[in-house]
Amino acid sequence: MSSQGGEESCSGAAGNAREQGEEEFYNCHETLEPPCPREEEQEAQQEAAGLEDFHVKTETLNYRRDYTETETGGLEREQQQEQEEEEEEEEQQQQHEDSDIKEEDIQVVEFDDDYLREVEKELTEEEKESRRQQSCTLKEKGNCQFKSGDWVEAERSYTEALGLCPVCFSRERAVLFSNRAAAKLHLDLKDQAIADCTRAIELNPDYVRALLRRAELYEQTEKLDEALEDYKKVLDQDPNQTVARQACMRLPQQIQERNEKLKEEMISKLKDLGNMILRPFGLSTNNFQVNQDQDTGSYSINFVQNTSNNNR
Repeated sequence: MSSQGGEESCSGAAGNAREQGEEEFYNCHETLEPPCPREEEQEAQQEAAGLEDFHVKTETLNYRRDYTETETGGLEREQQQEQEEEEEEEEQQQQHEDSDIKEEDIQVVEFDDDYLREVEKELTEEEKESRRQQSCTLKEKGNCQFKSGDWVEAERSYTEALGLCPVCFSRERAVLFSNRAAAKLHLDLKDQAIADCTRAIELNPDYVRALLRRAELYEQTEKLDEALEDYKKVLDQDPNQTVARQACMRLPQQIQERNEKLKEEMISKLKDLGNMILRPFGLSTNNFQVNQDQDTGSYSINFVQNTSNNNR
């Protein structure tokens, strides 16, 4: 009995414990309150704000990375472009220097008479005549090009002909220099054209065409005194040259007007300089009167007191 009662009491106690546990379990669920909608909304907003901050930070980092890469790439491209430009400039400068050296070498070979004489010492008379014929062929070619208006090719043909024509044929070379001067005149290379005319006259002082051409070039470049001198030489050799005669009548007046103009400009500059020096002393160039003696052409200077102009 006692054992049975003990089992009952034990089973009862166990049952009471289970019931109490289940009650507590249900009570636990009952005590859990449902979440507040406002709290859920705040949590959702915080999560959304967090995600938005994350996206903004990510975009900022990506932008900075892209900007850094772009800036770095741009600097590299600029440095590479600058390096390429420097290399290209150095290459062009080197080519220009090489071209200048080659042109100087060609000029020495073609136009230096001493060099040509040394070269021609080894040539026979037949070879010299052959070279002269070749130069004449090139001259005719240049004449045809000149008549057709191809001044560049004509100048090149005359230059090649000068490189072939032996120095001993001075008259032929004078014609080539004069013809090349005419081509350079059309190319507006007047200074070079004058130099070629001078070479032609040195080779043949009686070459009227070269003299007349140089006189015209001198006049075009406003070297009136030199032009008049050449025109007079032309008339000495050929009095029938109408162009030279008209120029000899026209140029003296132009030379006088030019000299007067230059004198006035010089006097004006001297007066400005004198006024600058005399101004601290209360004087000016108007205090000094310059008179020319009509008989001797000399000048005399007289001091004139003119207080009204002292401060000018």
